[in-house]
Amino acid sequence: MDVQRLELLRELAERRSITAVARATHRTPSAVSQQLKVLEREAGLPLTERSGRGLILTDAGRALARSATDVAVALARANAVWDEFRNHATGEVSLVTFPTAGEMLLPGALRQIASVPGLVVNCTDKDPELSDFPALTADFDIVLAYSLRGQLPWGGRGLTVVPLMTEPLDVGLPADHRLAARAWIGPADVVGETWIGAPDGYPFERILHQIEQQGGGQALVAQRFADMRLIEAFVMAGLGIALVPRYTWGGDQPGKLVLKPLRGVDAERQIVALMRPDRAERLAVRTVVDVLRAEAERVQAEHTSATPPPSPTP
Repeated sequence: MDVQRLELLRELAERRSITAVARATHRTPSAVSQQLKVLEREAGLPLTERSGRGLILTDAGRALARSATDVAVALARANAVWDEFRNHATGEVSLVTFPTAGEMLLPGALRQIASVPGLVVNCTDKDPELSDFPALTADFDIVLAYSLRGQLPWGGRGLTVVPLMTEPLDVGLPADHRLAARAWIGPADVVGETWIGAPDGYPFERILHQIEQQGGGQALVAQRFADMRLIEAFVMAGLGIALVPRYTWGGDQPGKLVLKPLRGVDAERQIVALMRPDRAERLAVRTVVDVLRAEAERVQAEHTSATPPPSPTP
């Protein structure tokens, strides 16, 4: 079977439409359909079937698409072995990140990568809902994503997942707030406060629900924003309190905003790199991921050493 036709079937399994496959592979929809028909004749079994106005894979089609992934991984691994013999981590690597991770990790990482001849990293940012992160791996070599403890939104997707760091989520307060002098706070202390929240469906909303459950009340969410800098601005203006990532908040704001550890709920997020398994085999991609991991360790160690442990009583 032709490897390129197998790859088109794999793309259809992930992108779910001929039009999307055509757009991603720079072909016309009719050309994609023709190649899939040829593959079907080679396989001797129906690989797709009509569903409404579109196509879905048959059981045989899904099995062959999984085999196409295995073929892509094997080819990428073979190329990576050759690149290692040549010590040749060159080429372009595309990366997409959510904004706060990009601000925290990418400047330092790209400074290190600049010393690798021929390796180019093209970065962009998006701030999707949690469930949308895995889909970005179809178009980017590396996706920086995050989840809360106990959530696996990319489980069962066949993706390579590289943990980078764990980041606590604190409660951001105006500096003159009644709780600003406390070493830490619990759900009952803040459940009745006015909150500046994240959009519905974003992971931080789940932590706010835990605060309501543990605190025995309902949180009043006055505004919702995806941009953390905007959330921080509202907190500093005294318009509410918010969940704020400890390492990636806007920085030292003396007299304006303070962060307090939250006890009684799982208030932390796991930051990971997601990749298609064949792309994860590329030496250039592995080199970038190794640098990202080292930068994450540096950032986490820097913040841990600079933050004294909270006292045992509020």
